[in-house]
Amino acid sequence: MAVWSPSVGIGSCCLNNGITETWRLFPSACFSTCDNNTKRGSETLRVARKHIARDLVTGALQSYHRLSKIRASKTSTELKAEVSTKSAQVDDLKKVTTTSYSFRTKSGALVKVKVEKKREKYSIMVYVSSLELSGGDDNKSSSSLVMVWGVYRSDSSCFLPLDFENSDQNSQTHTTETPFVKSSLSDELMLGLEFDGKESPFYLSFRLKDPNGLEMLTHRDTDFCVPVGFTAGRPLPLGLSSGPDDDSWNFAFFSRNSKSVVLCLYDDTTTDRPALELDLDPYVNRTGDVWHASVEKTWEFVRYGYRCKESTHSEEEEDDIVLDPYATVIEKSISQKKFLGRLFKNPSFDWGRDASPNIPLEKLIVYRLNVKGFTQHKSSKLPANTAGTFTGVAEKVNHLKTLGTNAVLLEPVFSFSEQKGPYFPFHFFSPMDMYDHESAVNSMKEMVKRLHSEGIEVLLEVVFTHTADFGALRGIDDSSYYYKGRANDLDSKSYLNCNFPVVQQLVLESLRYWVTEFHVDGFCFINASSLLRGVHGEHLSRPPLVEAISFDPLLAGRKLIADCWDPHDVVMPKEVRFPHWKRWGELNTRYCRDVRNFVRGRGLLSDLATRICGSGDVFTDGRGPAFSFNYVSRNSGLSLVDLVSFSGGPELASELSWNCGEEGATNKSAVLQTRLKQIRNLLFIQYVSLGVPVLNMGDECGVSTKGSPLLTSRKPFDWNMLASAFGVQITQFISFMTSVRARRSDVFQRRNFLKPENIVWYANDQTTPKWEDPGSKFLALEIKAETEEETTASLVEPTEPKNNDLFIGFNASDQPENVILPSLPDGRKWSRLVDTALPFPGFFSVEGETIVAEEEEEEMNQPVLYEMKPYSCTLFETINATTA
Repeated sequence: MAVWSPSVGIGSCCLNNGITETWRLFPSACFSTCDNNTKRGSETLRVARKHIARDLVTGALQSYHRLSKIRASKTSTELKAEVSTKSAQVDDLKKVTTTSYSFRTKSGALVKVKVEKKREKYSIMVYVSSLELSGGDDNKSSSSLVMVWGVYRSDSSCFLPLDFENSDQNSQTHTTETPFVKSSLSDELMLGLEFDGKESPFYLSFRLKDPNGLEMLTHRDTDFCVPVGFTAGRPLPLGLSSGPDDDSWNFAFFSRNSKSVVLCLYDDTTTDRPALELDLDPYVNRTGDVWHASVEKTWEFVRYGYRCKESTHSEEEEDDIVLDPYATVIEKSISQKKFLGRLFKNPSFDWGRDASPNIPLEKLIVYRLNVKGFTQHKSSKLPANTAGTFTGVAEKVNHLKTLGTNAVLLEPVFSFSEQKGPYFPFHFFSPMDMYDHESAVNSMKEMVKRLHSEGIEVLLEVVFTHTADFGALRGIDDSSYYYKGRANDLDSKSYLNCNFPVVQQLVLESLRYWVTEFHVDGFCFINASSLLRGVHGEHLSRPPLVEAISFDPLLAGRKLIADCWDPHDVVMPKEVRFPHWKRWGELNTRYCRDVRNFVRGRGLLSDLATRICGSGDVFTDGRGPAFSFNYVSRNSGLSLVDLVSFSGGPELASELSWNCGEEGATNKSAVLQTRLKQIRNLLFIQYVSLGVPVLNMGDECGVSTKGSPLLTSRKPFDWNMLASAFGVQITQFISFMTSVRARRSDVFQRRNFLKPENIVWYANDQTTPKWEDPGSKFLALEIKAETEEETTASLVEPTEPKNNDLFIGFNASDQPENVILPSLPDGRKWSRLVDTALPFPGFFSVEGETIVAEEEEEEMNQPVLYEMKPYSCTLFETINATTA
């Protein structure tokens, strides 16, 4: 209902669109052709006009100014009644909310609009000042100024029809002309309107018309427009947030190039048709490039989305509704064609005494896994509602601890395209719903809490460089979020313009959200080389986003890892010099390449030595070996067992694999024995190298894709394979190697590099290795224990005496090599910990096996000759002769 305020002496009239759920009105035609037919689903509803006549209350002003007589004495009943009345009046005042808007005309006149809500009514007062009107008598001129107004919701060019008596309404445009009156207290012109609360929310849009019929607009040549039943809101924070008193929802949405943004609200989950569409006003509901509005929570809306138009003449289609990039809870629409944000405040989660294990970088032992694939297989023996979920990962924590793992690296858990897989996300603030059957948010938090309690950190692989081809940020502002019009080759692959300010802000807010809401311990950035691109696709030596992440206070203490693998390509990642600010570690592609090459007999000794010692060619720039994340296989490309089983075909050329003499499956004992040794060798080198070892899910039990390097070829983890002969020995071997790393942390878990004086390199005859000779396939090194002073200086925790030397040998040849172990002082002997050529269980030993000369002499320092079999690695440690 709209009635003129009696305080300004204007006649009354009524607005009512005649629909029971009045906020569901959708105009079906434009400004000049609006009719009263509205489609909703397959039904056509005709707006029923209601005629409500109201007589002018002629005595209203007299009653308003009438003085009350005060009695000398009052009864107690009267006093109680008066107190009660005054208390009610105070309560009414508390329920009054007022919002003011100010505009200017081109001529400099000031237009103020005050929207006041009291109980179930909205009162609107419009004031005009500093306006010079021509036309003779002032009173006559002022009364000749009229306001031409209408109301709209979903389309600013189409006003809703109003029906009331004593008004002059244009039947074509649905506008009404109402005259102003002059205030008795000032030179302002004023008029007032009143609407029933049930008619809201809507926009009141108007123009001013002077006595000569000349229409006046804002200084921007637009209609004056104010929201009724909702407010302008605020531009920050982006996304959905609660109002100051938690009684309203604030919507903030970035779109620089949209000429129009429509907020679409849904009141139930049984239809894809919005219950309310608000065509946000670009003056009231826009600040800079952010569109915003605030809607009271009393409305029972449950979902929301936006419709963006880059042209005021673009067609509105239902499928054009886009998802809020900052929505923290999303759900599919009824048609399953799109996702919508949910009007839902995340419930508080009881983290208890949860705290990050805060494991030093150099002490990490990482296990990379896919949440669904890890426990989806029926062999996991988990309930159907647990298998393949975050809860399933938590249930298998004992397996992770058996491997010595203290950090899990989860493949992307952001909501992603089910067709293209986890490395093609469409949203950055919500976990994928397939990872839990009810609440993926709570399930993930429970998983993190459980893993933290077991001393295991949670790292996430994240993809911020590109999105899925459909959905995601498409249709919001493509020229800001993507490379549209700048680099077509990047735009065609849906690459995000990461260093554009709004994308940079999105990435930072997402990272902060996962840290604060989910207690995540770090991130591995997939396709990290693309983070170095500028807004036009050019290479940046100091990319703003990478620098901002490095120094963000909420991300301080979290692990940051760059992985330059591009999900668009099957080949091994390219090598990139990544800017780091002494904060970023890297998935070491050079390590993977050089270790694979050496093990298959084609690498240089110099390359292997560099990788074992922490890749000083990459990490001597102010970081150290702990920033090198070392892997020999990953989820893309060949698995560990396939690296030694398949090498045929051009598609595997980049894998640097060797099939050990026969392609694929075989029954030949010699081939199988060589493959087993090569798998041991790859794992051995990985765990004796300085840096952080990263084991890929399934490699501990021989998961195979039958030679396919495609990520989509990976199968779920088969838990039955852990009980196989291969699974048992490899799992035990990995567990053993992690214990060796922990026990000899002075060597293998270092923040800085080994001192050159503590390393001695050998060929098989104790001569200097032929570093650059491709034909040389044997390398050995002796690592001398540091003194106590050196240990303290190198920041290694002195948990136990570290006075034992190590000798490590690598033989990639198909021939045995006789190795002379370095001579030792009296009272010391060499103890063999690992020889990958020996049969299980003897190829590794916790206690060690003492190695002595074939003909032991009286002298304790008799040189020891040890035969290393083809394709084998060895590890020796010095011990006291008395304990041998």
